[in-house]
Amino acid sequence: MPLENTERDRVEVLLEVVVERILPGGLGLAHVDGRTVFVALSAPGDRLRVRIERVKGNVAFASVHEILEPSSVRIEPPCPYFGRCGGCDFQQMNYAAQLDAKVEIIRDCLRRIGGIENVPQFPIMPAPNEWHYRSRAQWQYDGVRRQLGYFESGSRRVCDVAECAVLAPELQATLSSLREQMDDGTLPDNARDFRAVVGDRDVSVSPSVRNPTVREGASNKKPLEITRTIAGEPYHLNAESFFQTNADLLPQLIETSIGDATGETAIELYCGVGSFTIPLARRFKHVIGVEGDTEAANFARINLAESDLSNAEIANHDVARWLEENLKCAGRAKRRRRFGSSPSEVAVEFADSVNEDSIQSAVDVGTLQKGTQRIVDFLLLDPPRTGAESRVIAGILSVRPKRICYVSCDPATLARDLKKLIAGGYSLESIVAFDMFPQTHHVETVVHLISSQSDD
Repeated sequence: MPLENTERDRVEVLLEVVVERILPGGLGLAHVDGRTVFVALSAPGDRLRVRIERVKGNVAFASVHEILEPSSVRIEPPCPYFGRCGGCDFQQMNYAAQLDAKVEIIRDCLRRIGGIENVPQFPIMPAPNEWHYRSRAQWQYDGVRRQLGYFESGSRRVCDVAECAVLAPELQATLSSLREQMDDGTLPDNARDFRAVVGDRDVSVSPSVRNPTVREGASNKKPLEITRTIAGEPYHLNAESFFQTNADLLPQLIETSIGDATGETAIELYCGVGSFTIPLARRFKHVIGVEGDTEAANFARINLAESDLSNAEIANHDVARWLEENLKCAGRAKRRRRFGSSPSEVAVEFADSVNEDSIQSAVDVGTLQKGTQRIVDFLLLDPPRTGAESRVIAGILSVRPKRICYVSCDPATLARDLKKLIAGGYSLESIVAFDMFPQTHHVETVVHLISSQSDD
């Protein structure tokens, strides 16, 4: 029966395939009868009988029906929820194979999406702990069925998880405590999910509710503020803050991202609570961090103050708008200087024309009143999984920093954005991958770029 009919007629179609490699997104790639087949939870080299789940054009999406001949890298997944829980999709491979697959995923995206023909060789830093590494988690809650865990793969149903093999011990204890409350009926019925993050001494937990006008129990309170020390630097945050999941690798990630960079001025886009801002402020004379989330920006300011760093400022502003506003003001400052305005007059015009939350001090004015060419030594961006907006990339290219560091948790959006930056006059200097998410297809990538245009 033709594959096109499988969804319409709901007839089970089984095919025998050999998995060639792992693709971005974690699916195995196979070809049969001139068709491309994507196989979930497979390993490279597997010979499988697969069940076709759906068909889109010339591509079929399949699940493993039977393992005919296992790959040499296939292992027995240790988690009893594997295959149902959507959290981990690489447990079927040994750890070395997971790392190899992630390198190939990055290379594939850089070639296919980024248009980079000769991707240089690059290392991947393994996680010190393959299991029990997650220091931040989000658990879904179904109050009707009394289930707490993660969404099932490809659905919004909750997979009830009693013990998660990738959680840090402190988070596992927190999950167990929440499950006890669920069993005795003390969790709020309208809770949608629970976010949690581990600190040096405590765990911060934040429930979100389905109806924001109704707050019950703990959902009525602000999450506990905690402190997490990374490479000797204390960071204040709570469960609502973004913070890297794998604290074991975070010091290496920060060090690789900043490297030996020093100079007058650095800008950090999407700075969060200041994970990179504080180390940058110890190496640069002036640092500007830009963060759209108000609470995260406030934590970043607290963290800078407690580190006795007065040479850095946090702009609580949408990143794209901040860049656009700064470029406009820098252009006005440059024009006024050309016609003889004094620096103080330029500063007044600048301060009057920008939202007060976007630029906080003379650091910003002193940086941008010199114009936009060659005055930003280093720009670091660590955007969300969706990558940087086109307006952000355009703003970066207008600012023209001497060096750029792009920290990414998604190789596809990284490749998309790198293509624009390279077309805009930058060249790859280095690539390093970090396995911040063992047992999953996710990977963190740090890319350094240098301006290929003359400084003249």
